[in-house]
Amino acid sequence: MADPIQFYNRQTRSLETESVYGEGPLRFVYENPAGRLALHALVKRRLFSRWYGWRMDQPSSRAKVGPFIEQFGVDAAEFAEPVENYRTFNEFFYRRLKAGARPLAAGDDTVVFPADGRHLAIPDLATCTNFWVKGVRFDLAALLDDEVLAREFAGGAALISRLCPVDYHRFHFPCAGTPNTLRQINGPLYSVSPIALLRRPSILWENLRWVTRLDSLRFGRVLLLEIGATCVGGVVHTATPGSSVAKGEEKGYFRFGGSCCITLFERGRVRFADDLLEHGVQGREVYARMGEAAAEAM
Repeated sequence: MADPIQFYNRQTRSLETESVYGEGPLRFVYENPAGRLALHALVKRRLFSRWYGWRMDQPSSRAKVGPFIEQFGVDAAEFAEPVENYRTFNEFFYRRLKAGARPLAAGDDTVVFPADGRHLAIPDLATCTNFWVKGVRFDLAALLDDEVLAREFAGGAALISRLCPVDYHRFHFPCAGTPNTLRQINGPLYSVSPIALLRRPSILWENLRWVTRLDSLRFGRVLLLEIGATCVGGVVHTATPGSSVAKGEEKGYFRFGGSCCITLFERGRVRFADDLLEHGVQGREVYARMGEAAAEAM
């Protein structure tokens, strides 16, 4: 019997067990020898995810919306539109929320979570040697595909925000600043579920990803990354490079599939919230929502 995947829920202030969407197939392809053949031959390839994303754009996919909401307890009262307005599963998946559904933590010295999800804080990347699996070092140079930039952020801090299919899938700026041009780094599309990451932590610096530098008066240079994943039908960036943005302003959204955002800070810029630090030491994620306080300026 596989060990349950636990996280700390900031809302309930308790440990909870994650209900993994598609857990059976995920365990098959990442934990079974026959499944791993399918993983490398098909599942990790972009064509597979494009095909699955296309299926979620078909009118027939609308029939999945109601059962999904019921099974995973998604709060439809937060939706900007009535459920019956969503013509496909993807339209439901990257839905907008009502104004005020995600209030922002106040203060210019406060960094907010960029997305709903399960968050893992790494206060010092230089000393992180147990990333998901004991003995695995977080490979910043591979993640950024830039040795010079990696050296500049060595000893900095990272916030890894993992979005499950049940989460709100728009991502936002964690602080005010000016974003530069988006840079794409090509790669495969492994799952970013904990089932996959426990087997292959390097997924985060192997997968297709996008990097944006956010120049912030209060926090210096902040790097924002969106990580593609299996069955993500597309990542849509809605913000305009070069234009100043406010904290909490939308940056973009993920189409169908579990996904991940990574926020990188320079050394000595932020101190993470106490619950992130407490549970991060144990390699445990904290569930929190976009707009809640993630860190304070040092």
